[in-house]
Amino acid sequence: MRIGLYPGTFDPVTLGHTDIIQRAMALVDRLVIGVAINRDKGPLFSLEERVAMVQAECAAIVAVTGGEIVVHPFENLLIDCARDVGANIIIRGLRAVADFEYEFQMVGMNRSLDSSIETVFLMADARRQAIASKLVKEIARLGGDVSKFVTPPVREALVRRFS
Repeated sequence: MRIGLYPGTFDPVTLGHTDIIQRAMALVDRLVIGVAINRDKGPLFSLEERVAMVQAECAAIVAVTGGEIVVHPFENLLIDCARDVGANIIIRGLRAVADFEYEFQMVGMNRSLDSSIETVFLMADARRQAIASKLVKEIARLGGDVSKFVTPPVREALVRRFS
């Protein structure tokens, strides 16, 4: 069974994330969405809120595409999380060349820790390349319209958080 792990903080989950999730589903039998706790980033939404948002978005994807998606919070090393969930593939989304530099270093470190787990990069859809959770939060905080970047439920959660 091909099990993929798509990790991130998903603070909040964006249309860029869901694009990668939908395309990753074609590569694996089970996709685990690893929601990172990552206290260093100071998330806007709690872990429970982020997990609930990702679960809701993934339920909509599974309803259309079928397949199996599991949402799994984690706070340990990515490679350890991959082992915990039985993943043999780590899926990473790339938006720009700047993402590649960081991801290239991560792949090298992860392969040093466990060479049996492969990393696969999926380029963001051209319409979604500019979407970053950090920018979406900033737009929402300043009262801008984020409906081009997130689904209506996520937009509503952002509006509630900043009102």
